[in-house]
Parts: sequence; structure tokens; C-alpha cells
Amino acid sequence: MERKKRNEHLRYLVLTAIFSAMVYVLTAFVRIPTHQGYIHVGDGMIYVAAAILPTPYAMLTGAIGAGLSDYLAGYPLWVLPTIIIKAIMVLPFSRRKATLITKRNLIGLVPAALICVGGYYLAAVLLYSSWITPLADIPTNAIQSAVGAALFVFLGISLDRMSFKERFWLIDREQSRQS
Repeated sequence: MERKKRNEHLRYLVLTAIFSAMVYVLTAFVRIPTHQGYIHVGDGMIYVAAAILPTPYAMLTGAIGAGLSDYLAGYPLWVLPTIIIKAIMVLPFSRRKATLITKRNLIGLVPAALICVGGYYLAAVLLYSSWITPLADIPTNAIQSAVGAALFVFLGISLDRMSFKERFWLIDREQSRQS
């Protein structure tokens, strides 16, 4: 049994590294510059990771991928807020079903967006000592959340069609039949 737990932990660590790299790439290279930073599609991959990985691993995925992107893009001031916000954004999601696209995960897109928009607003308030200036970023963060949600739905449907979780032993066959 101990060996099975180690193998499972190793599988989740490897997937965390792969998803972190994908979050980084989609955040750093698929983006639109804005007045304060950029809009990206990396959040969609964070949502995918949250629907596949156990919560602590999904939190690491968001924190590592997005935090690394901010740092390497020249926004070191935003690394800590990004690590915290992206880690918290995974909390509304669940991986317990055989599919990524579930009622809970679709509903979870709303609180995840609120966490993103609200988190970056509060971080900007702290960084700029102003309640007014950060209001300009709310629309771009909302767009980013919407684009990330669309990517999650697209990837989720695609991965569900190929029974991704079952093929990669991320869910028991018994659990798959019950869903």
C-alpha cells in the first residue's frame, strides 16, 4: 500500500510540473498587453488542473506557473499577489467526478473569477495606496477570467470526450462508472 501511495504522489507531482509549465506558457506567451500588465489564457489551464489534481497540487500549479510568468515578464512586484490569488482560485473546483465538466466546476468558474478580479483589485489597492486607480483593471481582469473560463470549457469537453481521467489513472474505474 505504501508503494501505491508513493506512485500516486509521484504521478501528481509530475502532473503538477507539467500543468505548471503549461500555465506558464499560456500566461507568458499567449497574452495581450494592457495599461497595468496583460490579459492571458493561463487561468484556463489552472482550472483544468483544479478539475484533475488534488487541491494542494492544483494550488501549486497555479502559484508556480503564474508566479513564474509574472517574475520572468518583469512584474516582480506582482509575484506574491499572483501566487496567493492563483492558489486560492482553485478552491471552488472539484476533481471527484470522472469528468472535468461538472455542474460544480461550471459554477466554480464564477467564484474563481470573483477571486481573480477581487484579489487583484485588493492587491493593487495595497500596492498603489489608492481605492480609485485599481478600478481601471477590473474590466481587463474580468475579460481574462472569461477567456480562461472559455478555455477551461473547451479543454474540459475535449479531455472528457477522450476519458482523460480514466486513461491516465486519475480516477478509479468504479468511480468512473458511478458518475
